[in-house]
Amino acid sequence: MTPSTKLTTALIDVAMGRAHADLVIQNGKWVSVQSGEIIPNTSIAVVQGRIAFVGHDASHTIGKKTKVIDARGKYLVPGLLDGHMHVESGMVTVTEFVRAVAVRGTTGMFIDPHEIANIFGLKGVKLMVDEAQKQPIHVWVQMPSCVPSAPGLETPGSSVGPKEVAEAMTWKGIIGLGEMMNFPGVFMSDKKMLDEMSATHAAGKVIGGHYASPDLGLPFHGYVAGGAEDDHEGTRVEDAIARVRQGMKAMLRYGSAWFDVAAQVKAITEKKLDSRRFILCTDDSHAETLTSEGHMDRVLRHAISEGLNPMTAIQMMTINTAEHFGLSKEMGMIAPGRWADVVLVDDLMNFKAEMVIARGQVIAEKGELLVKLPVVKYPKWVTNSIHIKRKLTAADFALRTRAADGSEVEAHVIGVIENQAPTRHLRMKVKVEDGEVKADLRRDLAKIALVERHRATGNVVVGLVKGFEFTRKCAIGSTVAHDSHHMIVVGTDEESMAVAANELAKCGGGQVVVMDGKVVGLVEFPIAGLMSNERADVVAKKAGTVLEGFKMCGSELNNPNMQLSLMALVVIPELRISDKGLVDVTRFDFIPVLED
Repeated sequence: MTPSTKLTTALIDVAMGRAHADLVIQNGKWVSVQSGEIIPNTSIAVVQGRIAFVGHDASHTIGKKTKVIDARGKYLVPGLLDGHMHVESGMVTVTEFVRAVAVRGTTGMFIDPHEIANIFGLKGVKLMVDEAQKQPIHVWVQMPSCVPSAPGLETPGSSVGPKEVAEAMTWKGIIGLGEMMNFPGVFMSDKKMLDEMSATHAAGKVIGGHYASPDLGLPFHGYVAGGAEDDHEGTRVEDAIARVRQGMKAMLRYGSAWFDVAAQVKAITEKKLDSRRFILCTDDSHAETLTSEGHMDRVLRHAISEGLNPMTAIQMMTINTAEHFGLSKEMGMIAPGRWADVVLVDDLMNFKAEMVIARGQVIAEKGELLVKLPVVKYPKWVTNSIHIKRKLTAADFALRTRAADGSEVEAHVIGVIENQAPTRHLRMKVKVEDGEVKADLRRDLAKIALVERHRATGNVVVGLVKGFEFTRKCAIGSTVAHDSHHMIVVGTDEESMAVAANELAKCGGGQVVVMDGKVVGLVEFPIAGLMSNERADVVAKKAGTVLEGFKMCGSELNNPNMQLSLMALVVIPELRISDKGLVDVTRFDFIPVLED
């Protein structure tokens, strides 16, 4: 008898009463996402971590060794699933991310370790896959697709291609291809991109999308024809509608800094599109957000506040997600044969997990984790990733020009858009002083620099940015700088920028705030310069010093460190900075910072 047959036999025997369940939950209100009903007085019988029976009376499945839980009229909700996210954005490891979110009702995550792939390549992905497999909840991994995200426009620490993608598709735990960010490469039929997608198709797995352009004309249609099956980059209701009509799943994200649910959910609430083609996700969640506000429970509360009824919102993070990834026989609903992933809650409108059951095991109750998580040891190559050629000085952050002193030159300036990933391409007149262009606090004009940190080349690219609202001399640095994750520093004076960069090199990566030559905020990321292996609440407190540092500098932006981390993301319009120069993403070409 095969293992599958043994499991099926066990499920049938418990359902029929010929054998006893390991766990029975009684007297709950069944949130049946598959039928759209809420059914009172429901019991669930579980054996070998799977659901064997769902009905009004499960007394026939109870034996002397059966654990019985009285739900006392609480709602029985399928475990919440995050359909697209990056663990690295939480600033913690897979294990510590799970510690933070499992207690809140998340029982499944679909992660794209794109960040660590840009530093360590395939071996970095394997590190994440191996850790994911050890968790008490389901953590599926999407093989990163675009490393580097835009070849020729940036220098990553490593790279992946069709060969690596094909190999990863054979690994246990790989669910598909991560977001295909090189959308011009797709609609221009770039062979490398199409070969990666072909390898994913051949493995029968899902291709994640990333079309970060407002152009819904022929480039969009060409991208869809390339085979991407979902997209989380929409920000407008017309984006969501276009994706769904073309057969994609519209992933509406609500992370720490990307608030894209409100606009797009109107496709359902006002335009009356069928909600089965929509999925809710986070994309990027800061450690502080996870610990103080929540994860998918936070998304659910927000989606309901934007007009979705609770059943629809729950479907968009359970059954819709599971079906999209071909896992509806495994999870996404409370039904026989599925993993017993169940969240008990008192109120669907104000969703707060009272008890969380994953794979048939009670893993959390009243916000407390009840199971031990794996202890993971990381090799030295993971914790030694910041390679700077020499100690940096203020001169490295000068923005020099050939224009005459006292004259004005036109500058191409990165414009920050609060709570959104895109930036604006601003053109501003700037004054020349002593052969340089300085920051200008009165005009909210700061400097931004990209310091190469993978190969110790000593290369520093300096540009200008508007929108951080700094009012004092300060600098903020980070080794989280999507996608190649070089060191990025923004500041209003060169001396502070040098101090920030040298501090990051000294501590092995992280985020730092410098004022008056002193460090006033710091969180260390020893793992790839991206993550800490400390608990999420500890990391959140340290990261809080960075957020407080932004405020001390004058910035009142929501999660400005998330905005900073995307200033080098050369696949999202309009203007970005890379280790090779200033990039006009609408043309995928370099432009000068100063027209001198």
